Amino acid sequence: MRGLLAFAVLLVAAAPVPKTAPLLTARDLDPALVLPPPPASGSAQAVAELAELHAQELTRTPAEEATARRDGDTKNATIFAEVLGSKFVLEQLPATTAMLALVRASEKDVVDRGKDHFRRMRPYAVDTTLKSCKHSDEIYTSYPSGHTSMAFSMGEVLARLVPESADAILTRAARYGQSRIVCEQHFGSDITAGQQLGTLIAERLMGKPDFRIAFDAARMELIQAGIARASTPLRN
Repeated sequence: MRGLLAFAVLLVAAAPVPKTAPLLTARDLDPALVLPPPPASGSAQAVAELAELHAQELTRTPAEEATARRDGDTKNATIFAEVLGSKFVLEQLPATTAMLALVRASEKDVVDRGKDHFRRMRPYAVDTTLKSCKHSDEIYTSYPSGHTSMAFSMGEVLARLVPESADAILTRAARYGQSRIVCEQHFGSDITAGQQLGTLIAERLMGKPDFRIAFDAARMELIQAGIARASTPLRN
């Protein structure tokens, strides 16, 4: 039986994975239909969200800013290594890496469609006095937060793969999303929308047969690597 499991992992890992090919179409998940519009410019909520960002400049420590900057520069599943342990090395987990590539391709496509639809201006474009960690020329890309959607789409899938670590995985995803506030890259509602969309992306992917094949292979691999426990029931 173990030989068959190992063969299945190797088979999926060896298969070419189109990293740029998403599995979710607009019919599967349309951000314009599942997300509320961002707060209107000048509204009470928009003013409060901008004030929240200015408050970060007074309360964030240099260490917190440095951590948030690192998170901003790390847009992949290695952010979960601190939760899943030293064995979670993607270079040594080909089936898991292949599965996460499908998550990332699907998530980015969905989020990009959302950004194109809502076209909310970045905080530092709304208020040039903000001391943001970074500026981008693409200023109409604030809603939803792509970093946050990535963290929660991958986090929700990993929580299903390693259910005994689910709470810690999703806590890490939330902290990763909050780093976008610390760095003043996004408004609060951008983060909320990113979490909602990332969660939906994971749920819709789990309903795709092609993705379930990759998911099952990753589960076998993580069990064999000692990262997940075979005895723990999977989350829905």
